[in-house]
Amino acid sequence: MIDWDVISTAIRDATHRPFTLRNSTPVGGGSINDAYRLEGTDGSRYFLKLNDAQHLPIPSTGLRTGFAAEAEGLNAIAATNTIRVPRPIAHGSAGRQSYLVLEYLELSSRGDAKLLGEQLSALHRCEGKSFGFSQDNFIGTTPQPNKWTNDWVTFWREQRLGFQLRLAAENGYGGQLQTLGEKLLDALPAFFVGYAPQPSLLHGDLWSGNHAFLADGTPTIFDPAAYYGDREADLAMTELFGGYSADFYAAYRAAYPLDMGYATRRNLYNLYHILNHANLFGGGYARQAEQMMQRLLVVADKG
Repeated sequence: MIDWDVISTAIRDATHRPFTLRNSTPVGGGSINDAYRLEGTDGSRYFLKLNDAQHLPIPSTGLRTGFAAEAEGLNAIAATNTIRVPRPIAHGSAGRQSYLVLEYLELSSRGDAKLLGEQLSALHRCEGKSFGFSQDNFIGTTPQPNKWTNDWVTFWREQRLGFQLRLAAENGYGGQLQTLGEKLLDALPAFFVGYAPQPSLLHGDLWSGNHAFLADGTPTIFDPAAYYGDREADLAMTELFGGYSADFYAAYRAAYPLDMGYATRRNLYNLYHILNHANLFGGGYARQAEQMMQRLLVVADKG
């Protein structure tokens, strides 16, 4: 049962405005959280995401996870003033559930794809001092470690591919997946000869379902797994499941040209997401990861 009084109070406290809930309408489309459109008696509207207690902060460890981490990622992107995101309003617990209240945006699948490419390139020009993020977060429902690291290859080896491979071993994926994975981890420097990425602020989970447009065509991105990393990792994921137009890529490249080695590293970066899908969903993703690693090792050997 949803404790609407707690959520309404949180909205009032965060906005410093009266709020009395009139309607709560379930919204579809997500696979991890329950979602609602909230409407107040004054006509104000908010977007609500709900999940269970695992998405609460963990006071005993000082870590903030789940919705708190998502809110921090959205705030980090919003602070760049480069691309639109839904503004976080409040997050916390209501009974046995955790919640995140966001600004409500009317979204469409069609809009200014060229502007999306330009604005994403502007986000990627927002650089940090190291690779990582202010806290760990999640990629889907999988924990995503973000310990600050000065060397990108070390970060990708230990906190991305290595982390997923360790999870895969715990999930029963041994044998060739682990053998190929260990070889690839050792071969990682071969993919970065003559290329030293800067720590760019990334969305982190930029598949086609995590972008949309406002009624006037303004691009919007949401549901981040934000961190500072190689911008190519964001671009690579846009190509993994499709959904981005040629105008988007042309505009991005015109504003912020890519290194020639991107075509190879794209597969290295998307391997992370395929391994994550294997850990989350099983099926044929483990075999797909093995095939990707085999191809990447051939490239590394030639290099």
